[in-house]
Amino acid sequence: MATTTKRSWTACIACGLGLMSLLGVIAFHFPGLLTSQQFRAVYTEGFARTLLLIGLVAAFALGTFAILTDRDRKIAFVGVLSAGLAVLLGGATVRFNHIDQTPFGLGLDWFLISLVISAAVFIPIERMMAVKPMSPLRPEWRTDMGYFFMSHLLFQFIFITVTASTATVAAFAAFPPLRAFLQGLPVWVQFLMCVFFADLFQATLHRAYHKWGLLWRFHAVHHSSRNMDWLAGSRVHLVEIILTRCSVLLPLVVLGFSANAVNAYVVLVGVQAVLAHANLKLNFGWLEYVISSPRYHHWHHARDEAYVDANYAIHLPVIDMIMGTFRLPPKGEWPPEYGVMELQSVPAGFWAQHAMPFGSKQTFERYVGGEEASAPLSEPILPSGVGRPSA
Repeated sequence: MATTTKRSWTACIACGLGLMSLLGVIAFHFPGLLTSQQFRAVYTEGFARTLLLIGLVAAFALGTFAILTDRDRKIAFVGVLSAGLAVLLGGATVRFNHIDQTPFGLGLDWFLISLVISAAVFIPIERMMAVKPMSPLRPEWRTDMGYFFMSHLLFQFIFITVTASTATVAAFAAFPPLRAFLQGLPVWVQFLMCVFFADLFQATLHRAYHKWGLLWRFHAVHHSSRNMDWLAGSRVHLVEIILTRCSVLLPLVVLGFSANAVNAYVVLVGVQAVLAHANLKLNFGWLEYVISSPRYHHWHHARDEAYVDANYAIHLPVIDMIMGTFRLPPKGEWPPEYGVMELQSVPAGFWAQHAMPFGSKQTFERYVGGEEASAPLSEPILPSGVGRPSA
């Protein structure tokens, strides 16, 4: 069994805050190139500066404490050095010129603010209500952080791609009477309808990911997570992100739902995607038959033959009931193990996983979970044609 070094929380937090503060200052210097135009409309400059100031002060304080008390000094020093460089570049008082309109900007602001808020919310509650007690620095956390970084940094790219696709199709497929009828309904009614139809489209595509070998090779990346927490849901191949977002949002736009209803759904799916994968032992009781709970989705990720074709819905279990794929174990039971059935079929590491669907290789020497106690299965136990990559 591989052993892992126990890291100092103080040093790691100082390092993370120092690096994020440095990135924040750099984003202030090049806002047109490094920040997202869509997300800039959500927060104020004052909020960003306050967040940056808190990060700098905390990085210096925690880093200095860790160094003086000999707690992972090298890691703490990186945090203090990064914070110091951020101050030299302007710190929380950094000035910037007018933001020029650019055709594309990386979502560095979206990444930094989302990471701070998500970590501040989910890490404490996962410690208090964990399904399986584990450190946020659990195996493969760096890989999942890479996915979190990618999906947020490319926020505007994905937004433009999805918007352009839906707008193009909507121009040809829009049905004015239906659009007028839908937009005449209250926004909250449109929102509920969006949730139902989007989940129906999503679950249908989701099942296709599991049934069609070519699509499974992309989706296997998501299912390769061996540890479920708030960060695990970010492990999604870029091709799958774009394909799923287009396939789900496009029908909503074509049908004619208002922008407010669709935007509200986008917010919901963002929150639900994190919550569904979170390491939270919540008791939803009878509501598990009404809304998708963490336990409901955790069983979809179970390394269990009985659940490889079950629980595809991300919002409404009734969708799985319609599809005949609803499956929930007795109350209180959680999966003993997560991940793809054949661990060696998905390589370890961000770049290797992104390259995997395009290669011909079917097994890898360095695979997900390979460094953990659980060994790969010597004999496949997955039913033929279900959730298995094809040549």
